[in-house]
Amino acid sequence: MAHRQAFEADPRTLLLANPDFRLDAIDPRSTPGFRHGKAAGKAALSAGSGVLSVLQEKLFAESRQGSEISLLVILQAMDTAGKGGIVRHVVGAVDPQGVHHHAFKAPTAAEKRHDFLWRIEKQLPGPGMIGVFDRSHYEDVLVHKVRGLSAMSEIERRYDAISAFEAEAVAAGTRIVKVMLHISKKEQKQRLAERLDRRDKFWKYAPQDIEERALWSEYQAAYETAIERTTTPDAPWYVVPADRKWYARLAVQQLLIKALEDMQLSWPPAHFDVKAEKKRLAAS
Repeated sequence: MAHRQAFEADPRTLLLANPDFRLDAIDPRSTPGFRHGKAAGKAALSAGSGVLSVLQEKLFAESRQGSEISLLVILQAMDTAGKGGIVRHVVGAVDPQGVHHHAFKAPTAAEKRHDFLWRIEKQLPGPGMIGVFDRSHYEDVLVHKVRGLSAMSEIERRYDAISAFEAEAVAAGTRIVKVMLHISKKEQKQRLAERLDRRDKFWKYAPQDIEERALWSEYQAAYETAIERTTTPDAPWYVVPADRKWYARLAVQQLLIKALEDMQLSWPPAHFDVKAEKKRLAAS
């Protein structure tokens, strides 16, 4: 199945968080725009991997000829929603030398002495790179709002600061794709149970995951507000149903393909005489 046939409509339209969207109106088990099942979804993902790989190589190649453009993928979600799977199965299909992946943890004491965006700016992708934020600056409004770690006035300031920061990045040549992987509380419980049942999954489990589940409704409301306040034409949010891992991976892949195709990438021309070089090589 060719990647252009994977979805019945442009996934950017299907998954875009419109100004009046409601998170609780989106079914986490749904597969917007894709009527086929898991097997077909995996086949479409495999087909799309080759397309994504070529586009990434073109992006990287153009930077070697002076292009300043790059792509930043921001992944946000509740625990177990599949961010790691996106990194492995979608981004992992491209040349790793063209990827800059960063998973933001709680800020260090040194980082706390600066504005919350100080450490984020340092990880923006350079020219020709695909940057991946596995959690991001949005933790500084989501967790802070739910846990009461900052005053509401500061959280309000941060929404505006985030939009300004992303606008500056876009103006400098970075295309931004923001994805919230939308998982249900029921599905998260099943995935946490699997981690407790399998020795090879213990390392993924943290006892505080249960504490976070107790604040599920608060987090859903915080996500909805953050998305509403920071979605812009140049840095839109996409909400991807994530109860079906295969669909979430395919949907994110298609969003990245569309973003790269919009850049109208091409192979840089040779800056030497190709025929002459062929002759020199043959004679060497």
